[in-house]
Amino acid sequence: MPADTDLTHSGARLVVLGSAGLAGGFSLIGAEVHADADPATVETVLEQLANSGDEALVLLETHLAHSGGYWLNRLRNEGGRIVITELPPLSAPHDYAPAVDEVVRAVLGPEALG
Repeated sequence: MPADTDLTHSGARLVVLGSAGLAGGFSLIGAEVHADADPATVETVLEQLANSGDEALVLLETHLAHSGGYWLNRLRNEGGRIVITELPPLSAPHDYAPAVDEVVRAVLGPEALG
């Protein structure tokens, strides 16, 4: 690794949209928080990110991650500089099943995840 590589500041933004209880904790680590966001807020924030040229990791609470919308679908399909992932709700963390679980089961079989 080159000596001039800066690992402490990548320039990427961490953006969290979800309930106040879930998002509030992320504000403690410096994330951009949009508490009690709705699907319209998700679309607005994602459009701004797409147009800004910034790199970002966007964390969406489950109900928002499944809300659909032009920008959400577009950025998920594009991949690249804006990565969108899902967070389980605080009230039901055990009900969360990542979308990748379906892919793993399809490739490795139904018993793959025990």
